[in-house]
Amino acid sequence: MKNKKNTISKWTFALIAMFFIQSCSDKFDDIEGQLNADDLDYSNTENMIQALAGSYNIFATRGWEEPLLLSVRGDDVNAGGLGDQQPFADTDNFVYTQDYWMYNSLWNIHYGDIVGLNTEIGLIENFKSFADENGQATADQYIAEIKVLRAWLHFNLARVWGDVFIIQTTTPDTEIADGPASKNQVMQFISDQMDEAIPLLPNLRPNERTDVPGGVTRYTAYALKAMAQLEMENYQGVADACGAIISSNKFTLYPDFYSLFKKPGELSDESLLEMQFSDYGSSTGDTFYHLYGPFGPQGWTPARANASDGWGFYEPSMKFIKFMLDRNETVRLETSVLWTNRGIAELQTDPNYASLPAFVNNTTRDGDVINDYARALFSSGKHYLPSVQITTGRNDYGGGKNMIVIRYAEILLMYAEALTRGASGTGMTADQAVNLIRSRAGLGGLSGVTSDQVMDEKFAELALEWGIRYYDMIRLDNFSELSYDGRTFSADKQLLPYPQAQVDALPTLGNGGN
Repeated sequence: MKNKKNTISKWTFALIAMFFIQSCSDKFDDIEGQLNADDLDYSNTENMIQALAGSYNIFATRGWEEPLLLSVRGDDVNAGGLGDQQPFADTDNFVYTQDYWMYNSLWNIHYGDIVGLNTEIGLIENFKSFADENGQATADQYIAEIKVLRAWLHFNLARVWGDVFIIQTTTPDTEIADGPASKNQVMQFISDQMDEAIPLLPNLRPNERTDVPGGVTRYTAYALKAMAQLEMENYQGVADACGAIISSNKFTLYPDFYSLFKKPGELSDESLLEMQFSDYGSSTGDTFYHLYGPFGPQGWTPARANASDGWGFYEPSMKFIKFMLDRNETVRLETSVLWTNRGIAELQTDPNYASLPAFVNNTTRDGDVINDYARALFSSGKHYLPSVQITTGRNDYGGGKNMIVIRYAEILLMYAEALTRGASGTGMTADQAVNLIRSRAGLGGLSGVTSDQVMDEKFAELALEWGIRYYDMIRLDNFSELSYDGRTFSADKQLLPYPQAQVDALPTLGNGGN
């Protein structure tokens, strides 16, 4: 578990060689540890990019529990039978334990990172005061980038807990004393911040940036704005923000859905925001990894010997699998699910699924064999990196694999949904947006697409990714979809309770429920 960040000192960013800032790597390779902000020479404005590097490090350094907790309540995902993490499995069943460590960790890490990003903004502002006109414009761009990363953290907090604090300083006592903002206020804050950021950001795809390959651009900000507008059910705002991305003609769907979530698909023309990880192509030495083990199968026979297996904590649901089979899905289902023989046998106990496509087997197309294990019937294929793509000499499950946060497919589907709910758009129809997605999946086109069809397409396309399905169902009050496989969902279960440790420490937070 990532270290908790209850307080952020004035010790600044970890100055490490962020592998994705290729053009600046020579400036970072020999710097270790942390520097005292008081010792920085702010007149040396070339070092300003180090604060930006620190910000991307903060953004990508996520605890393993964070994406799991954000996602597990959807009808696309089940918690594995964890044993030692029973409250996580209970959360999947909408039974919440207020003092569960995962809840407090998600809160602490997100808010700690928000304050950390605010620290980096303050450093850049110090550099800016010494910069020439060009340097000041660069500082404004860097600050805008960091505000986008900060907005994503606020976005997650508001979706999980509803009323939460908006923090824009490094000493948030006053902001906390003022009490939490409503969810809609947080989403409006995000939307307004993105409006401020957009004109200051590069007019590029993230993978077109040469200074920070894969870094935030104005289209990342448009995407965050669209997501916030969607949560507020302002569908015209969604259509306008997504329309700006579509009309740029800069983004396309990566043609191979299977490879999109593996090494070949990293920083593709589909990516708007991506957490980047690496072992720098070396079999020894430093790594910057996300811990993918919780997503993986607890037992496998890898095609490349000695590659480690996972923990079995995250399972595609039987409901999702049957939904995909009923749609005659091929590559999206193969990509999303790692199959065990035990899981296949359980699926076939339903006579409607006695006969299955050939790709439904326990050996992936890359030769990894997924063995039976006790905790789950299936595992997530979207978080799987074939063992043959792991750097020689490295063995971590998923070692070095990037994690996509926002991709163009989600933009197209948000846009299509907005149009089917009454918004007007330019440059593309809802049918065209949906059919781009379906074409890649090998499915025929639709005509006169409805909102329900768009939501089905989102289910098929975006399952297992960041809880998108769960928060869609909450937004639409479609609670019946979340009552599946013995679960019973009700309106009072939409939000997690505030962590008990935070209720005890923060009187303005309330009594631990929203």
